[in-house]
Amino acid sequence: MSAFVNGRARWPVAGLIVLVLLAGCDRDDLDYAVGTVERYRIDLAADSGEPVMALHVLEGDSVEPGMVLLEQDPGKLEVALARARSEETLALARLKEAEAGPRAQELDMARAQLASAEAALATAEHELARQRSLIEQKYASESTVNLLQGEVDTAAAKVEETRARLDELVEGTRSEQIDQARAAYAASRTTVSDLEIDLERTKVRAPVRGVVESLPFRIGERPVRGQTVISLLSAERTFARVHIPAPLRMQVATGDAADIRLDGHDAAYRGRVRWISSEAAFTPYYALTQHDRSRLAYLAEIDIDEGNRLPSGVPVEVRFPSPGQH
Repeated sequence: MSAFVNGRARWPVAGLIVLVLLAGCDRDDLDYAVGTVERYRIDLAADSGEPVMALHVLEGDSVEPGMVLLEQDPGKLEVALARARSEETLALARLKEAEAGPRAQELDMARAQLASAEAALATAEHELARQRSLIEQKYASESTVNLLQGEVDTAAAKVEETRARLDELVEGTRSEQIDQARAAYAASRTTVSDLEIDLERTKVRAPVRGVVESLPFRIGERPVRGQTVISLLSAERTFARVHIPAPLRMQVATGDAADIRLDGHDAAYRGRVRWISSEAAFTPYYALTQHDRSRLAYLAEIDIDEGNRLPSGVPVEVRFPSPGQH
């Protein structure tokens, strides 16, 4: 099977032989095209660099869409996903707490702390007043009064702090804090979703119905991320890739019917022209002179009806029973 470049396959040596044969033909009335039976090749790449853990198919096996073909070791991703889910749970709890606001127990505790701070302030103020009266009677020193003034100031600051805390709880959680909690939860959920996708992609699945062409890696081998681990030949479409001679090109258009014959088969397969290249291919051994224009050919693809059982690569001859009619 030929390798693909930008959705089209490069022609192998057999294709070049076809061109040489066409170029070497001196007939200007060539009424058929030659080529080979082809199927699209699909290369499935590894999404991680972990070792291959299981192979569920062999070369030549038929596969259906969604079928698991190969599995890579999911261990690291499973650990990362478990950690991400724990962080998501924590972020959700914080969001619910922010949305619910303070609990009654928190309000009661804040009120009790405020009452305690106010009592401590009253006690400190009472002691300060008593010591000041003793100074007048010369039973207390100025330094003692200064120390008590500091305690009163500290107690007053504590009262303001606890009152502010109580006011904050009474007003509830600020909208900015709720928004931050929501953003944190959304970010954690995105991380979980990304890891779930990465974990699922450690299982390489068949995207279409087809046949396994090659398995470059075996169990235990470690592919590079993005490297092909399975190649499939799609069974969704079987077609003939042919070169239409230049004299015939103006008589053939996309949608035209075609008769496709294989060596060893008496009956012809029916087909329809799906695509014709706008650029002519020609052998480099000839120049583009008036005489050599008949040696040009146009690459075309012709879908084959009931051609699913045909082997890829076999040569075909294609004729167009009603050229130009579509």
